[in-house]
Amino acid sequence: MKLAIMQPYFLPYIGYFQLINVVDKFVIYDNIQFVKKGWINRNRILVNGKDEFISLPLKKDSDFLDINRRFLADTFENDRDKILRRIKESYRKAPYFEKVFPFIENVLAYKNKNLFSYVFNSVKEISGYLGMNTEFIVSSSVTIDHSLKSEQKILAITKEMNAKVYINPVGGLELYSRENFSSSGIDLKFIQSNGNSYKQFDNEFVPWLSILDVMMFNSKKEISHYLSSTYTLN
Repeated sequence: MKLAIMQPYFLPYIGYFQLINVVDKFVIYDNIQFVKKGWINRNRILVNGKDEFISLPLKKDSDFLDINRRFLADTFENDRDKILRRIKESYRKAPYFEKVFPFIENVLAYKNKNLFSYVFNSVKEISGYLGMNTEFIVSSSVTIDHSLKSEQKILAITKEMNAKVYINPVGGLELYSRENFSSSGIDLKFIQSNGNSYKQFDNEFVPWLSILDVMMFNSKKEISHYLSSTYTLN
């Protein structure tokens, strides 16, 4: 069984979904500390040929709380409408706008204001829309010592899940040891997205934007090709 473990990201780039697609089970962290200016509550879209951030506004709270203890701002309904208007204005002439925008509207209309629940729901919904059937597991439901950190926590979850292969984004090459995983009977592999350029109106291509951008400019068949072939696994 192949396993991956990641934080929840808001409308993440295609490499995140390539990782989901290549494993049998995907553990998503709910009980780790929220990181400011990361990807948990924001991502980039195309606006007038350039990349710009869209962000989920959060209720003010301690920077040391776990993701599942943070909440969207009380003003979120108005903020969500602003995000949707920005998406609509930016992509209304995109080839798949008429199909994708109502879906995104529905995803962002999710009622639970808990940050983890809201972002996790969007990841699941988009995965389903793209035809993936990977099983999702919330990290706090896995029976391990959750005070463990970094590689030791990854190893504990992987062993508890009885996974034989653990796949991590290539950014973890210097963080994890193949020898340590191998001694636990686990094959450690790394995935690297090779990028997938496509026509974004008549602009110079801007890479690594939110999956939203990919969906606006590509058919489900084209995205399926990106998900299954435009990466390196070693």
